[in-house]
Amino acid sequence: MAVNNEDRLIWLGGSILPVKDAKINVLSPTSQFGANVFEGIRCYWNEEEKELYAFRLKEHYDRLMNSIKIFKMDNPFSREEMQKALVDVVRANGYREDIAVRQTVFIDGFGTWSSPGPVNMFVAPVAKGRKEVSTEGGLNCCISSWERISEKNLSPRVKVGANYINSRMAQMQALESGFDSAIFMNYQGKVSEGPGSCLFMIRDGKLITPPCTASVLESITRKTVIELAGEELGVEVVEREIDRTELYICDGAFLCGSAMEVHKIASVDHYKIGNSESDELIRKLHVLYLRVASGQEEKYKSWLTPVYEGK
Repeated sequence: MAVNNEDRLIWLGGSILPVKDAKINVLSPTSQFGANVFEGIRCYWNEEEKELYAFRLKEHYDRLMNSIKIFKMDNPFSREEMQKALVDVVRANGYREDIAVRQTVFIDGFGTWSSPGPVNMFVAPVAKGRKEVSTEGGLNCCISSWERISEKNLSPRVKVGANYINSRMAQMQALESGFDSAIFMNYQGKVSEGPGSCLFMIRDGKLITPPCTASVLESITRKTVIELAGEELGVEVVEREIDRTELYICDGAFLCGSAMEVHKIASVDHYKIGNSESDELIRKLHVLYLRVASGQEEKYKSWLTPVYEGK
């Protein structure tokens, strides 16, 4: 049975509460300055096995721990406690459908933007269906006039709430200009990524993506696509810098991320891109990604954490 957003339960500070009762101090550093780090974790329902699988939890918690370290926060939570909080609140809600889980470690209390603590955590699941697999349509993107943050200012390696204002500015500009999404350039004038998503380009049968040193988040979906494309589809994957005009003449491109999954790009700056061969490769990647994430590929079951385990 689906859970209404207004009636769902949230894990906050060790308690599971109705969302309407989950409160955070408005004067806390997380409220005033975006002093929080987080993960967006997808869980996929496997109808045949009657199981909900959390996708690549270890990698998510590795990245969350790295964000906490770089952001110089106190950390009272172990990986085991983080995973238990996620499992407990998802079970409490009884989700038996695809969901997304926001797990946020934040600075509470009455401190300032430089306070390392006190640190708290919330875990908020919400129903989120998987994207339909199709070779039709696609995103109409523009190159943003906003530069992607970098190691010179706000490291994209840290998945901190305040960093996403950079993505907000690019996405809002794109929408107001009649596009679906944006593509960032980095401070070196090379292609970086989309707002909250990584970019892949197809040229001459190769899958090409900017390296993590190109102002790119160390994306778990990006890593997954690289592994699946090479090992399962036999596609050569190249990590290298990409010029803006390469996107105009490429055979195809897509954005990917935990929330976006795999989403084809139809045009960049009004240059139409894509052909039947690249569209089919993107479709195959999307299908394979969803099969792996939902526990339909036995080879990759080690990437999954079952939430119910027969309960």
